[in-house]
Amino acid sequence: MHGFLTREIAFLTRHGKEQVVSPLLNQALGCSVVHVDGFDTDLLGTFTRDVQRPGSQLEAARRKALKGMELAGLSIGLASEGSFGPDPVTGMFVWNVELLLLIDAERQLEIAGMAQQPGRSEHILTASWDSVQHFAIRAGFPDHHLVVRPEHQDDPRLVKGIANWEALEQVFAHAQSLSANGEVFLENDLRAHTNPTRMHTIRLAAENLAARIQSTCPNCAMPGFWGVEAIAGLPCRACGAPTHKTKAVKWACQKCALTETRAVPGDAFAGSESCDLCNP
Repeated sequence: MHGFLTREIAFLTRHGKEQVVSPLLNQALGCSVVHVDGFDTDLLGTFTRDVQRPGSQLEAARRKALKGMELAGLSIGLASEGSFGPDPVTGMFVWNVELLLLIDAERQLEIAGMAQQPGRSEHILTASWDSVQHFAIRAGFPDHHLVVRPEHQDDPRLVKGIANWEALEQVFAHAQSLSANGEVFLENDLRAHTNPTRMHTIRLAAENLAARIQSTCPNCAMPGFWGVEAIAGLPCRACGAPTHKTKAVKWACQKCALTETRAVPGDAFAGSESCDLCNP
């Protein structure tokens, strides 16, 4: 058993993430996720670049989890941290990576769930209301809220959470009046409660975290027994030579020395298009 049954878990968030994370983990683990909002998480970094995030995505999540545990007086904490960048295959599309970290101070245990998929993060610099309208539709507005600021992407005079057309027109006109060059910078608001696409990815990360917690070590029963390394070498169907395709995954426990190598379920061979001999 994973050991979180009936336990209270502090979840520090100011952006509505508890709406998708808490019910899922409560049901999957039998725990009680306690929403903590007594700290402004924007002080640890913002997507609008007015506050830079120090350190890595994992480090930011760890700081949030520990702060939530401190505020709630609990020994178990949970935190979510997202990032946006180019997709890992072509580099041409926006890619959203969501990390959900659980810290158990009593067992000195950290378990991270993760999900990644295309994100909704558009931007434009324009002096034209017509261009703004076309951009807003492309950006998923009004379901996905917008941020507006005059002149350039780092102007501190920004308005977040714009959620309807009337407000967008008014804020655009005001930002344009403040702009020395008449241009206005618009972008998707990437906070979770203003970006449904991101919220969906956070839910997938919660599902992944629940699965990792429910996977316990065969040796010491500690939760979080999970794959840590992909092993290439799936044989080519045509010639039998090893390919770059994954044939097995190394699983490991972070508390004891146990490791296991498990074959990847599915086809026992790779297509010849993955073989350097058949398809040099």
